[in-house]
Amino acid sequence: MQSGEVVHERYGEQPDTLFGPGGPVTSDDTLISWSMAKSITHAAVGILVDEDRLQLDAPAPVPAWRGTDKEAITLQHLLNMRPGLLFVEDYVDGSVSHVIEMLFGEGKDDVAAYAAGQPLIHEPGSVWNYSSGTTNIIARIVGDVVGGGRAGMESFLQDRLFGPAGMHSAIPKFDTAGTFIGSSYVYATARDFARFGELYRNDGVASDGTRVLPAGWRDHARTPTATDDDGFGYGAQWWLWPDFSGSLGCHGYEGQYTVVLPDRELVVVHLGKYPADVRGAVEAQLRTIFHAARP
Repeated sequence: MQSGEVVHERYGEQPDTLFGPGGPVTSDDTLISWSMAKSITHAAVGILVDEDRLQLDAPAPVPAWRGTDKEAITLQHLLNMRPGLLFVEDYVDGSVSHVIEMLFGEGKDDVAAYAAGQPLIHEPGSVWNYSSGTTNIIARIVGDVVGGGRAGMESFLQDRLFGPAGMHSAIPKFDTAGTFIGSSYVYATARDFARFGELYRNDGVASDGTRVLPAGWRDHARTPTATDDDGFGYGAQWWLWPDFSGSLGCHGYEGQYTVVLPDRELVVVHLGKYPADVRGAVEAQLRTIFHAARP
């Protein structure tokens, strides 16, 4: 999308997965977000921060942490992936992997409790560690503030975020405990992921002029806090492309991207399923598209 309009789209085939059979993909098909959901969780936090129902620099409201060393962890530490908790984000079977254990093993029924129960191994704020568990702790915090269990959180996401942003296909998924699995599971069409990108391109204002997120929440997302081994920056539940000033992106494990370049009025969504060893080629193609859209 450029300047709020779809200028190009292309669809192919979805492979068979653990979650269902594959087949032709169209503009009406909902596809998995994987870690693009983390940026959606950031948006949910912004709504509550704007209403003063959450405070960024206060101790994170996790009841199990009260009276422990973990009480020093703030919501801002969590948003920046700097809580200091042990968490190994490794998707290769046979390795030590807290994320696989959380999503598919002993933690799957209560993903936030699993993540919050990991030991504190660094002073909060001192070490950056990308962690899906951290995002699920945030999602539990949001759900606790909203209230009403799964139904309350689902209504909040639909009524306060997805609906106003025009993301009518969006389907969030929950664990048995009723926690939104904000690290990994939102299904939506490519166009609706683009509409989410548009929301951040326009600093929280939807296409009909409705302000959904507080002014400046986009800058909160793209304020740098770390750089990973591949050269991407990290802000708050959003990635940064340092070679494109002011950009921010949602990245998913299997090659999902929603990249926002405000100065080029551009949002690019890629939902193809690609293994990690070809991601460099995918990102090179995305950069070609970005350069073609001159500011």
